[in-house]
Formats: sequence, C-alpha cells, structure tokens
Amino acid sequence: MSDEPPTRAPGRPGPYVVVGVLLLIGIAVPLMVPVYARAEPSLIGLPFFYWYQMLWVFLDAGLLWICYAIVRREDRRRREAVQDPEARKAGHR
Repeated sequence: MSDEPPTRAPGRPGPYVVVGVLLLIGIAVPLMVPVYARAEPSLIGLPFFYWYQMLWVFLDAGLLWICYAIVRREDRRRREAVQDPEARKAGHR
C-alpha cells in the first residue's frame, strides 16, 4: 500500500448499472436479426432490413454519448469527494 491519498472516492453501483443496461440494449437489439429480417416497410426505396440497421448506428452513437456523460459525471463526483474542504469551498478543481 502506498501512503498517497486516494484520487477518487468509492463508486456507486447505480450509474454503472445504468450504463451497462444501455450498452446491452445497443448491442443486443441489433443482433436480433429475425425481428427485422423483412423488406417492408421500405423507406425511400430501402428495404426495412437495411434502414433499420442504419438507424441503429445513430441510436448506438446516442446511447454511447449518454453512457459517456453518466460515467464522466460519476467520475467527477468521485474526484470532488476526496478534495480538500478548503479547495472545494474556493471552487478549485
């Protein structure tokens, strides 16, 4: 063990569970091919099979951004929890 003070406080499981569920949705739903393996309804001439997959590219990007924001907020909370009380009052990060 080192004598250095910790850089982060203990994490809460809640934010990480939410992130895990969002990532699971973004991975599992596009893998359920029988759900969308059909041609109708078409969108601007593209069969449903193709445009549904492309829709998930953008949905996954949005889900990843949300996950990043949740983890970043939790990391910021953990770092601020171990700061000096004087530095916290002065507003230094």
